Parts: sequence; structure tokens; C-alpha cells
Amino acid sequence: MFESCHSDQEFSGKATLRGGFLYFGPGSTLSVWEVSMRSSPRSLPYFDILLEQLQQGDETVRQVFGRHVHWGYWPSPETADGSARDFSLAAERLAQQVYAGARVQENDSLLDVGCGFGGTIASLNESYGALQLTGLNIDSRQLDRARQEVKPRANNRIAFVAGDACRMPIPDASMDVVLAVECIFHFPSRRDFFHEARRVLRPGGRLSLSDFVPIAVYRFLQRGFSAAGEAFVAGTYGRVDSCVTLADYRALAAEAGFVLTEQRDVTRNTLPTYPVVRDVFARAGNHPAARATAAVGLLSKLGGLRYRILHFSVAE
Repeated sequence: MFESCHSDQEFSGKATLRGGFLYFGPGSTLSVWEVSMRSSPRSLPYFDILLEQLQQGDETVRQVFGRHVHWGYWPSPETADGSARDFSLAAERLAQQVYAGARVQENDSLLDVGCGFGGTIASLNESYGALQLTGLNIDSRQLDRARQEVKPRANNRIAFVAGDACRMPIPDASMDVVLAVECIFHFPSRRDFFHEARRVLRPGGRLSLSDFVPIAVYRFLQRGFSAAGEAFVAGTYGRVDSCVTLADYRALAAEAGFVLTEQRDVTRNTLPTYPVVRDVFARAGNHPAARATAAVGLLSKLGGLRYRILHFSVAE
């Protein structure tokens, strides 16, 4: 999905791209580095909607999805008030819930795969110092906004890189932490992503992600899901694979060289998301998107689709 550069290219004398991979020189003090690769973005209609609304100056969309483009987390869901401000705080908390389990510490090199508008990178940038932060995404439009919105602080270094989650332009054993916040269901292959994550992680590395994980019975029903039903969801959210159970994740992890160290079912804590997102789409005049969001919310409320945060460590 991306085209690598085959000749060496120097970036401000501090980083080198060789064969499509980034390499840092010793003693680098570069604040921001980036790689530009030609990519073929997959169809994600909801990002088309959000980017259009942001370009039009929609303040509600800016508050809800201008930083993070994922669900929210409420420690006490009954306190959610449905406001854009309340949701933005909840989305920040969700990102924190994911990276907290990765035991991020100063001097870590961290890769956020499917980084969106850079919200998780921004949160880490504001919370830690001396980090080397890389956001990876296949959509150049999202990366453009991330570069505009997120600037390094506290001796951090930040890069936003174009590339495929299943063929990452990242060197072997160069990262301490890999994150994938609510995006793995868009990847062409979870198996390929897990193997890529293992490749780029150092010994002792950590992988943390969040995903919509079905219970076994629901997965069986999904396999009989009609083409019309799949198109209904894809018309808003693009390609979505939500057929991977917790048992499947354990098997994927073991095959790729990981151990599942912790898993949390936070479905209840995310449920106030659905009416907010539904209303954003309805206000934009996209009623099919609003109905698709409501349908996913119903599946979650009924217990068929669980929102889980999963933490893995490289197996010793």
C-alpha cells in the first residue's frame, strides 16, 4: 500500500531513510522528523464526513473529533451529559486507558499505528518527556492535520509517517511500545499486524490496543450476516472486521511471539459514545451514518459486541 524509497535520503542530517525504513543517528536532537510516502488510502467514509465538517468550521465536530477519533471512556457512565465537551474529555480518557497499560516511561520509543489526527500522540506528548513518538497512518489527510495540530514539547521528538499497518516502514527492534487505539478492525490482516508489531518491538516490548470484540455466539451470527448488512456498516465506517474473539486474540498473540498480559471489558464505560456520535452524523445530514452508529450501539448494549482493551508483552 505504500511505495518505498530505495536510495538513502538524509533528513536534516539527523535521520536517514534506507529502503523505506527510518534510522536515527547517534546524538540526534531533531525535534520533528517525517517521511513522505505515496500511499493508497482505504475508503473510510466517516473520515470524509469529519474532514468536511472540520473544513467548514463546525465547532461541535472540532470538540468531539478534532483531536481523537475514537470512542470515549466514562468511569461512571451515568454521569455522561451528552455534551461535546464531556465527550472530548471521555475520548482523552480512553487513549490514556490504552497507553497506561503499556507502561510508558521516559526515553521510550513509541509507535501509534492508525494514529488518526494525532490525538494519542498529543496526549503522550503532554504527559511524558524524552519520548520518541511516531504516528503511522495510511491516509495523508489525517497525517496533514496531525502535523498541524501536534508539536513536540518536553524534549520529545515527534514524527508522522505514511504507511500500511501490515507493512510498516519502521526498522526491526526499534520500538519499546506499539499502540493501536480503536483501528485494528480496519487493517487488512490482524495476523500480519501482530507479526509486524513483533518485528519492530525490542525485547521486553509492549503492545496495547482497543477493539470491538464479539462474543463467540455473536461471531457465529456475524458469519451469516447479509451482504446488505455489511454494506450498511461499510457505508459509514469502511471495511470493518469485528469477528475476532478474545480466544482468537490469544492465539494470534502466541503465534506472533506475544503474551496477553491483561484484558479489560470496558463496554459499559463506552456506551455514552453512541448518542453523541449519532447526533454528530445527523447534524451533518448523514442519516445513514447516524443509523449505522445506532445499530452498532444496540449490538453493544445487547452484549454481542464487547469493547475491550488488550495489553500484550513480547514473550521471553
